Amino acid sequence: MHARKPQAASIFAPKTPAPANPIPSSSPAFGTPAHSLKPFAVAPPTKATILPILLPPATLRPLAFRTFTKKHSLTLTSSALQELATFIGRHCGSGWREEGLAEKVLEEVAKSWKNRNGGVIVDGASAELKDILKTLEGNMSGGRVATGRELNRQNSLVLDSSQEADLSNTRLGLRPTKTLLRDDSNTSFGMSGLGVQEEEPEDEGLSHPRKWLKVISAYDQPRLLYNVTKKHFEKDPSKPSLMPPASHKTTLFRNRYNVVHQRLLRNESFQSSSVTTTKAAPSLKRSASSNLTAQQTYKITPISNLLGRHGSHHMLLGLLSVLPTGNLGINDLTGTISLDLSHAVAIPEDSAWFTPGMIVLVDGVYEEEEESTGKGLGNSNGVGGIIGGRFQGFFIGQPPCEKRKATLGVSGPDDHTIGGGFGWIDFLGVGSERAVGPKMRKLERRIVRQPRRSQPSTLDPDAQVPSCARVVVIGELNLDQPRALQALRKILTVYSTEPEGSTPMSFVLVGNFTQHAVMAGGGASGGSVEYKEYFDALASVLADFPTILQSATFAFVPGDNDGWASSFGGGAAVPLPRKPVPDLFTSRVRRAFATANAELSAAAAAKVGGGGEAVWTSNPARLSVFGPAHEIVVFRDDMSARLRRTAVRLKTSRPDAEEENQENEPPTATASNGGDDDIDMANALDSTDAMDVDTLKPSAAAEPVVPHDVRSARKLVKTVLDQGYLCPFRHAIRPTHWDHATALHLYPLPTAIVLADPTAPPFCVTYEGCHVMNPGAVLVAGRRGVGRWIEYELGKTGRIRECLF
Repeated sequence: MHARKPQAASIFAPKTPAPANPIPSSSPAFGTPAHSLKPFAVAPPTKATILPILLPPATLRPLAFRTFTKKHSLTLTSSALQELATFIGRHCGSGWREEGLAEKVLEEVAKSWKNRNGGVIVDGASAELKDILKTLEGNMSGGRVATGRELNRQNSLVLDSSQEADLSNTRLGLRPTKTLLRDDSNTSFGMSGLGVQEEEPEDEGLSHPRKWLKVISAYDQPRLLYNVTKKHFEKDPSKPSLMPPASHKTTLFRNRYNVVHQRLLRNESFQSSSVTTTKAAPSLKRSASSNLTAQQTYKITPISNLLGRHGSHHMLLGLLSVLPTGNLGINDLTGTISLDLSHAVAIPEDSAWFTPGMIVLVDGVYEEEEESTGKGLGNSNGVGGIIGGRFQGFFIGQPPCEKRKATLGVSGPDDHTIGGGFGWIDFLGVGSERAVGPKMRKLERRIVRQPRRSQPSTLDPDAQVPSCARVVVIGELNLDQPRALQALRKILTVYSTEPEGSTPMSFVLVGNFTQHAVMAGGGASGGSVEYKEYFDALASVLADFPTILQSATFAFVPGDNDGWASSFGGGAAVPLPRKPVPDLFTSRVRRAFATANAELSAAAAAKVGGGGEAVWTSNPARLSVFGPAHEIVVFRDDMSARLRRTAVRLKTSRPDAEEENQENEPPTATASNGGDDDIDMANALDSTDAMDVDTLKPSAAAEPVVPHDVRSARKLVKTVLDQGYLCPFRHAIRPTHWDHATALHLYPLPTAIVLADPTAPPFCVTYEGCHVMNPGAVLVAGRRGVGRWIEYELGKTGRIRECLF
C-alpha cells in the first residue's frame, strides 16, 4: 500500500468563493465595488512590525538544547540550528530572549517534528523541517505564534459547529469527540492543549472552582534536583525508595544547600557591582542610615578558604550542626569549622529561631588556634574535613527568602511573564507558570466573580453572598473526644445554612484524629478496632449534611498519632512525609459520600462542579487551584514546641526574652546590652512592616507594643519561609524520607501555607506575599463549648472564626 499523503491544513485551504451579494452597489457611477462589504468575512489580523536581526547559532544553542534535547529528547544538527537561528532572527527580532518568543517557537517546532515522526535527529536539510517552518511562519503575528482565540478566528470559516465544539473542549483539557480536519503537525499550535478561550466554557460543570482543585500527595510530586552546572532544576532519575542507599542522604543536604545558595545569589544584597569596590568588609550590621549602597554588598566565603587567613572578616553560609565534641559547628560543601556564638546577635533581633539543622548566614572573624597551626591544617587540607581553629560569629541571620513572582519570573499588574526565573519548571505536575499560568488566571477571573449582596438578615444586615472559592481548615480534630465531634457538627451547620451555590469548595480536616496513639496500644486488636470506630462516628456526623458532601471536597491530613505510623512510633515524630490514613479505617466515610452523591441529580452535579469527594492525603499535602495560579501547602506538626526545645539561645537586649524558656543543646550565649539593630538582608525586612497580621484582635497590631502571640507567630513564619523547608531540624529530632524530601521544599513560595500547630497560637500572617495560617485546635483551650477554625478565600487572606456549641 502506498503511504497516504497528508492533507493540507484546513486553515490554509483555499476558501470557497462567496455567493453573489444581493445588495447592489451604493454608488455605481463612481465605480464603488458592488461587494465591498462582506458581512461574514473576517479580516486577517494586522501583523506587528518586527525588525529582523542576525542571530548567531551559538547564542541560540543553550536554549535550543534545553528545549529539544532535555525536554523532547531530540538531537539538533548544526544545519538545523542554523535554520532555526535564521528563522527566529527574522520573525522574532530583538525580543527573542526577553519576551520569550524563541522558546515558544522552538517548542512548537519540536512538537510538530515529533508529531510527524521525524526521528530522533533533526536535520536542517530535511524537507520536514522546512515544511514545519513554512507552516509556522503563516501562523505568526508580531513574533508570536497565533494560539487560542487567533486560531479559533482563523478556523471559523472552515470548521462546522461540531468541530468548533471539539476545539473548545480541547482547549479546556477535554478529549475531542472526533479528529479535527487538519494536519497533525499543527496540533501543537494550541500550546499543549491547555489554552483557555475568552468565551464562557460550554460545559457548566467546568465553571465551578472545585473542578480546578487538585489535592497533590507528597509522594506524587515531581522529584526535582537543582543542577549547579546548568543552573536549572532537573528530575531525579533514580527510583524512590523508603530504604535508599546512604549516598541519598548526602544528596538531600547538598540539594538543600544549592537551592538556598542560588536563591541567595539572586538577591540584590549579594550581587556585587563590577564598577565599584568595597572599601570596608561588609557585615550583616548596617550603618545608621540603613541605606543599601553599592559598597554594602555581601560576599559568601567557602569554609575551605578560611585556611591561613587568621583574624580576617568573613561571611559564611552553611548548615548549623552539632559536632561530635558537643560544640556548635557550621559546614558547607567544602568543609566544617567549629562555631562560637557566645557573642552573636540575631539580625533582626529576636525575629527568627536558630536550631541545628538550619542553613544560616553567620558573619564574624576566623581565629586560628596555635595548637592547630601546621599540624591541624595538614590533616584536612581545607577540603571535606574539619578546619582547624574556630569561627567567632558576631551576627547570625536567616537567608532572605524570595517572592514567588521573582522565582517564577512573573512581573506586572497582570502577571505577565518575563525572561528570568524558573517559569518553565513544573514543580507540582499541574503545568508550569510560563505555559499555563496566564491562561489559568484568566479562567479564574471569569469563574470567581465578585460576591453579590444578599438579603438583609437579623445577624448581619450588610452580609454578602459568600464566595464558593473558599477553603475551610479545621485543625487538630480528635475524634476520640465527643466535644470535638460536637464542634465539627456546629461548624458544618454554619455552612449548611448559607445560600445555595455558595458552599466552600473544600474542607481540610487535619489530625491528629486521636488524642493518643491508640494504634500502639496492646491487646488483640492493637487499638485498630477503636481507631476505626472513631472514623465511623465521624461518618455519622458527615452524613447529616448531604448538601455539603455533594458540593465540597474533603481533604484529610494525618498527624503523628494516626495509623499506620503511630503503631511503631507511639505518637513520637515519625519520618516525613508520612502516608495517609489507610482505606481500611475510612470505608464508612467514603460510603457517606457515595450515598450523598447518589441522591444528586445530573443538573445539580453540573452546577456544583460534580459530586463531592473525600481525599485521604499525605502529610504534608498541597492543594492546587487553577494549576500553578494557587498553591496551598497543608502541614501538620508541633513545630513551635520543637523549635523552643532545640533552639540556640543568643544575646538579646530585650528584658522579656526569657519568657521563651528556650532549651539549647550546645553551649549558650550570655545576656548583654547589645545594640538595637533594625537590620535584615531581605531588603531591610522589619518584623513590623514586612508582615501583615490578621488575628482575632486586629487593633492590637497598631499598638506600640506588639502582643506576644503576634510576635511569636511572626517569628515562626519568618523561620520557616526563610529556610524554604518544612523540616529544618536534625534527623535525630525530626527524621525525613531521603528520596521524598523534595516534597518538603517551599521553593517557589506557595501562595498560602497552613501550619497546623496546636502548640502555637492561631494566626493569619502574610510574609513576602505568602499567606500563612494556623488554625490551632478545633477545641479552644480554657474556653468550654467554643470551636475555632480558619476560613481562607482564594487569593485573599484567612479569617479566624469561632462558634459556640
